[in-house]
Amino acid sequence: MIKEAILEAEARMKAAVHALEEDLSVIRTGRATPALVEKLPVEYYGTPTPLIQLASISIPEPRQILIKPFDPASVKDIEKAILTSELGLNPTNDGKQIRLNLPALTEDRRHELVKVVHHRLEEARISVRNARRDVIKDLREFEQEKLISEDDLKRAEDDTQKTTDEYVEKINAIGAHKEKEVLEV
Repeated sequence: MIKEAILEAEARMKAAVHALEEDLSVIRTGRATPALVEKLPVEYYGTPTPLIQLASISIPEPRQILIKPFDPASVKDIEKAILTSELGLNPTNDGKQIRLNLPALTEDRRHELVKVVHHRLEEARISVRNARRDVIKDLREFEQEKLISEDDLKRAEDDTQKTTDEYVEKINAIGAHKEKEVLEV
């Protein structure tokens, strides 16, 4: 019973770290990466479809993304999705493929991106702490219902705190790496 509760909390913490990694992969650094546009929703025959399902995405140069749609008729839809997205990129369309040239980041823009990274890190930490709070609440209910002893409760709370600390450390390490990557010129 105790192990299941702690394992459930750990699964939620793992999911929070995974979601953080997904979020941070979209934040732009100085280099082009397919992750910037892979999940971009494109209106394709009336259905929002991730770009990765509509085109092959490659990086021919360090600051350029090349998008080759599988269906040439979708070029306009993809171009429209890029223009309306928050990426701030201007696509170059030659009728068959789309090129995205990534301008160099200014110092101010880098610092804004670092603030975004810190915000996402804090959201992930909050998610991990919420998982800890929920499992400790469940454990205390178990103890009140006399399903576990007070000693078991104390041990389980300590184990939960150790797990929480591990995941917060992972989040901090991921954040430090991404911040270094963003500030790199």
